[in-house]
Amino acid sequence: MFLTPADRVRDYEDRGWWRGESVDALTRRAIAAGQDGDALVDPFNRASLDGHEPERLTWRQLDERVDQLAAALLERGLAKDDIILAQLPNTVDAVLLFLACARVGAILSPVAMPYRRHELEFIAGQLKPRFFVAVDAFAGFEHATLARSLAADAGFEVLIFGNGNDDLRALAAAADPARTRAYVEANPVAGGEVLTICWTSGTESRPKGVPRDHNHWVLNAEVVADGTGAQDGDVLLNPFPLVNIGSIGGLVLPWLQLGTKLVLHHPFDLGVFLKQIEQEKVSYTIAPPAVLTALLKQPQILDSVDISSLHTVSSGSAPLSPWLIEGWARKGIEITNVFGSNEGAGLFSSSASVPDYANRARYFPRFGAEGQQWQARSHEVSQSRLVDPETEEEITQPGRPGELRLGGASIFSQYWNSPELTESAFDAKGHYRTGDLFEIVEGDERFYRFIGRSKEIIVRGGINISPAEIDDLLTGFPLAVEAATVGFPDARLGERIAVAVVPAEGAEPTLEDVTTFLSERDVAIYKRPEKLVLVDKLPRNPMNKVMRNELREIVLEKLED
Repeated sequence: MFLTPADRVRDYEDRGWWRGESVDALTRRAIAAGQDGDALVDPFNRASLDGHEPERLTWRQLDERVDQLAAALLERGLAKDDIILAQLPNTVDAVLLFLACARVGAILSPVAMPYRRHELEFIAGQLKPRFFVAVDAFAGFEHATLARSLAADAGFEVLIFGNGNDDLRALAAAADPARTRAYVEANPVAGGEVLTICWTSGTESRPKGVPRDHNHWVLNAEVVADGTGAQDGDVLLNPFPLVNIGSIGGLVLPWLQLGTKLVLHHPFDLGVFLKQIEQEKVSYTIAPPAVLTALLKQPQILDSVDISSLHTVSSGSAPLSPWLIEGWARKGIEITNVFGSNEGAGLFSSSASVPDYANRARYFPRFGAEGQQWQARSHEVSQSRLVDPETEEEITQPGRPGELRLGGASIFSQYWNSPELTESAFDAKGHYRTGDLFEIVEGDERFYRFIGRSKEIIVRGGINISPAEIDDLLTGFPLAVEAATVGFPDARLGERIAVAVVPAEGAEPTLEDVTTFLSERDVAIYKRPEKLVLVDKLPRNPMNKVMRNELREIVLEKLED
């Protein structure tokens, strides 16, 4: 399936921005180089999570398992361009499924483990997948039961990494890998074909599907390996769900690019995380600012494990502090400040590009900006500029905030099945509207400084949450005339969710009332508010739209009382 315009594919490939090859080509090079070396390692506590013993695969074993899994799917009727909806934890199985899709030209759409019927019904309706792949149960929730319930109405086939007749692991073990090899020879995959559809939330009330081609992902591998400080020979630890660019682009693709060992982790458990660094001699990983801050403030935890193998940690999704970066540098570990999105936006502030701790916490190199010179792959393949979001005037003077606009080979082409959203996402020059405000740094115009978000998204623990989606659900809340959600600051997660409620006459709604209402509608737990304030009315503009910035100030004031 080709969604990127053919002339753009030719242009970017002619420029050398895109290689014109599939992710499987990248995988096969890593396999050829790695052979019997460790490639992929399960979390050591996997048995307590999904009931299966942890696995450790060499590159040669990984190649065979990918062929077997792909063959099993082909035997069940999978064909090139078919979509697989997958809800899987970070295990060997999830990575194998991604690589199998890349090998045979299928499209993988991974979704977060906390998603429930509310989210899954919408996404399945948008995708019309051929298969829904899940696990029997995880963390006490029966995912297979929900998947089969959805399939009864949606018409897709359910396959389970678990037990029974639809156990995908058993089907793969019995499959003939030669079937995959024959299929691949007859159906080659081009770089311009879609590999994934990941899901993101913004100001809209429903998730948006973000298709990315093989070309996007192969370039992503190069950009991240080059820009973050990851190095040849690194052992990588992935603690983020395999559902978006942060995990797939931040670790899985660099792992293939570097041809090294990838250690998996899920859900986040600090003790397990640190023990994995020690046991597997991890040298590069990613972690949220809250975790890095907590560890510095509790040195007794770090003293209990040996993490001397670690040289770099990438972090982002919430502002970093110079204190944090300097504190870890004293331990011999560099922190890379990362800004990015599923749409392909990406800026990296590493020890190589920004050695000063204070600047690295606040600034990002102006990769892709006209007149700037950076020795970085990201700079070579992208364009960036600041624009006044009200007037569309381009901003070139320092100290004046503007919306970051990005173009080039890393940026997606369109949202899935959403032409209106696609049109609004790009400006007249074809640059993506990030919705994030930056300014050119006074005194050093090589850098952008992050100011804040112009969009209304709530970022909780690195996950984007649409307040409009929650608002829409709460329109049916019987104890309220109206309600609206906003984010409020949190030292550990960056933001949490608060709901402002205008009570119905005679009602006294509580937070428990709200969360119970949302729970009954099978809304993911992380989207449920954690604070409630009662207000007389919601602030609205002349168009009757909730003025969320003003509402946020009202909520913060009431929370401080």
